[in-house]
Amino acid sequence: MLYVCSLPRMPSVVSNVRAQRLISLLSAGTPVERPEAIHEDNHLLLSMHDIVQVEPDMVPPGQKHVEELLLFAMGWDRIKPMVVHCFAGVSRSTAAAYIIGCQLAPHRDEAELAQELRLASPSATPNARLVAIADKLLGRDGRMVNAIAAIGRGADAFEGEPFEFRFD
Repeated sequence: MLYVCSLPRMPSVVSNVRAQRLISLLSAGTPVERPEAIHEDNHLLLSMHDIVQVEPDMVPPGQKHVEELLLFAMGWDRIKPMVVHCFAGVSRSTAAAYIIGCQLAPHRDEAELAQELRLASPSATPNARLVAIADKLLGRDGRMVNAIAAIGRGADAFEGEPFEFRFD
């Protein structure tokens, strides 16, 4: 039970699904208040900008971010829900959900998982840089990158609708 949402919707999603773990992918300095239901050890905050190319004065998603994401996801018992969010719930969070799905369901085809993501969220536009780094770390030989490219850019949205991403 992996849920994806935006920062404004995160508190209600965490409460509604009774999440035990939380992943926040936000630009440095973006305020985020961890819900009381989430123990400090069960909250991963990754600070990065939602960019694909390196830009001056911006922090691009990097290998360390993805390694921390993968390590945190491996510690999830999958008994209680986990919520992953970014500012809008469209790019960084959907990339993280896809990455977690590929990691925790290694038997699943990358293209099928990408299609599941698209069906769950018409606006999902996973950050290509995050996906490319994870593809290398997970030894997926470009299949994750190709699968996300194949689903293309999602529908225009200021904020994505919360959704559950099923990958098992």
